[in-house]
Amino acid sequence: MSMGPPVGRTSEPYGSALLRVILGTQLRQFREAAGVTSEQAGYQIRASRTKISRMEHGRAAVKGRHVADLLAFYGITDEAVQAKMLTIAGQANTPDWWSAYSDILPGWFETYLSLEEAASAIRTFEPQFVHGLFQTEDYARAVTLLGRKTATAEEIDRRVTVRLKRQEVLTSPDPLHVWSVVDEAVLRRQVGSRAVMRAQLNHLAEVAELPHVTVQVMPFGSGAHAAAGGSFTVMHFDGDRLPDVVFLEQLTSALYLDSRGDLEHYTAIINELPARALTPARTATLLAEISRET
Repeated sequence: MSMGPPVGRTSEPYGSALLRVILGTQLRQFREAAGVTSEQAGYQIRASRTKISRMEHGRAAVKGRHVADLLAFYGITDEAVQAKMLTIAGQANTPDWWSAYSDILPGWFETYLSLEEAASAIRTFEPQFVHGLFQTEDYARAVTLLGRKTATAEEIDRRVTVRLKRQEVLTSPDPLHVWSVVDEAVLRRQVGSRAVMRAQLNHLAEVAELPHVTVQVMPFGSGAHAAAGGSFTVMHFDGDRLPDVVFLEQLTSALYLDSRGDLEHYTAIINELPARALTPARTATLLAEISRET
């Protein structure tokens, strides 16, 4: 049974949140292969079915002794596999860079940050705002202020800092590949002042020129389409340690979908969008036109 290195764009150390996801995914695969229910697994380590679910989705810390007990219960006797799993469990407790902001970041978003850093490519549809990886500081601040009228200036500054630091995945030596389809409404909906919006449109055009970034606009004239219900992101990882993941952000929570049915559904939609959207060249022209009008 293969237990190769964690997936990702480089050989750099992986965030603890991602390691928890990797560990949980493997534990779930072992449990299902052994025909063990979540309730049975929970009973084995004196935990609830909910705790097992949280562990398997990377949303809860996993103690080494629990990993050892579960592996034994699932019949995993390969010492190399056991050692690798216990090593990952130990490393999963190492703080990530965003740990310093854990007081303002929900757990579901910390998981997303770790997945985003380790993904080799993401494809997104955005009907409301410019994707966080492409936002200017002023645009990010204007978006952050929405719904946070009582937040302190310091909290807003820290939230904006996190959003900007995320963008380092685009400028690393082995950058993340991003294909983003944005609704035309995103370009025409003013966020912040006119100057802020104009700068954002110009920045989006500049980012779209990067060789590992593709931006396409879904024009109003394309009519209704299957993705019109909301934003979503399909995240792809090199190797075989993690399946592709669909990320759906909600107002106060998020969903991470990795079942075959969900992946096939969202992959079919994201594959359809580029053909209906403006080409990258026509998108650049439209960005310039709207920027002049703003």
